[in-house]
Amino acid sequence: MTHRNSRPSLLTPFQVRDFRFQFPADLLTSWGIEMEILILGWYILAETGSVLLLTVFGSLQYTGTLVAPLFGMAGDRFGHRSVLRAMRAAYAVMAVLLMALAFTGTLHPLYVLCIAAVNGIVRPSDLAMRSSLVADIMPNDQLMAAMGVSRTTSDSARIFGSLAGASLLAFLGIGPAYVAIAICYALGFYLTGRIHGRAPGVPSAGKGGLTFLREVKEGLAYCWNTPNVHAAMWIAFLVNLLAFPMTSGLMPYVAKEVYHTDQTGLGTLIASFATGSLFGSLTIGLIGRSLQPARAMLLAAIGWFTLVLIFVQLTHPIGGRVSLVLAGFLQSLSMVPLATMLLKTAGVRYRGRVMGVRMLAIYGLPIGLMAAGILIPRIGFHATATGYCVLGLALCVAIGLWWRKAIWPADAIGNAR
Repeated sequence: MTHRNSRPSLLTPFQVRDFRFQFPADLLTSWGIEMEILILGWYILAETGSVLLLTVFGSLQYTGTLVAPLFGMAGDRFGHRSVLRAMRAAYAVMAVLLMALAFTGTLHPLYVLCIAAVNGIVRPSDLAMRSSLVADIMPNDQLMAAMGVSRTTSDSARIFGSLAGASLLAFLGIGPAYVAIAICYALGFYLTGRIHGRAPGVPSAGKGGLTFLREVKEGLAYCWNTPNVHAAMWIAFLVNLLAFPMTSGLMPYVAKEVYHTDQTGLGTLIASFATGSLFGSLTIGLIGRSLQPARAMLLAAIGWFTLVLIFVQLTHPIGGRVSLVLAGFLQSLSMVPLATMLLKTAGVRYRGRVMGVRMLAIYGLPIGLMAAGILIPRIGFHATATGYCVLGLALCVAIGLWWRKAIWPADAIGNAR
């Protein structure tokens, strides 16, 4: 039974038994993912010296975004816990394979890209499944706070996971580093299995006569025809296309070519953005009930693009880290309310499908990375990054004006608390 406090705290979600298992499961999985992406990104850049191959590697992490609605439908039909557990088993298998290649001295950039492509089919849907599972197990009035606390698993992993990955790579090499990654994935898989899943009294999806693909199509139609959901999808696509490339896939390039630093410096840059994200998530965990989700989503996205624009103009690591901390803070204040609004608006019937469509927006990231990989050698990093941020700001304002009635009024459905 869930005990509700009149003054909720960051610990309130842990009163729910399933959340006590999901939180460490998500945390360990997020640690493994962050260590793996940093280690392999540095390996690709160091072995090939090619920013284009680095952006290819980053793009391959998201090959599965196009099938994310299918994962969402599978979660609605078979249970979000079951689908999430199967996904995390796949992570562990791929990590063990890379570990074996590293220890036998047969690791090659081509093998890394192939395994990244396999992981990329599954991994983009992890966030959607874990968010849907949180919505399954938490009371509706505690969902925003629980989403903020849940988000700290990925935020803290970007801090400590990136630093741990950089340290393990620098001091022990890629083989021992992958032992740690495989252990994180294996424990995450085990703890995910301890979650009961859908809360009692919540009906299972997918028992009607619709076929699997027709149910996916129904979810897509719902997103298109629901104004606040439609606006949120465009915001999500926009930040993945134009903001995230600067603070994720291109970060090894920024560390090496702009700041002229090593693996440890790369880890601190990634950790700076993640530190801001963590504080943002903790803030939402504390004040989540007072936020108007749609307004927060839009205003924080505008602030996020502004701070990334400042970051890409700086050439000193200290100023860069400060701007990344602030950008990360606003990133959480945009993306967590966005996800919460989607989950509340969708309800039980469409929850997995809507979050699956939300993952389609991540496809903007590989597009943005690949475009940057082509533009940077031609016009330079600063010109490319500045253009990305200015375009992002203009389009955020356009989205706010186009869907103003759905996301701005205090009594709009998107601002329900």
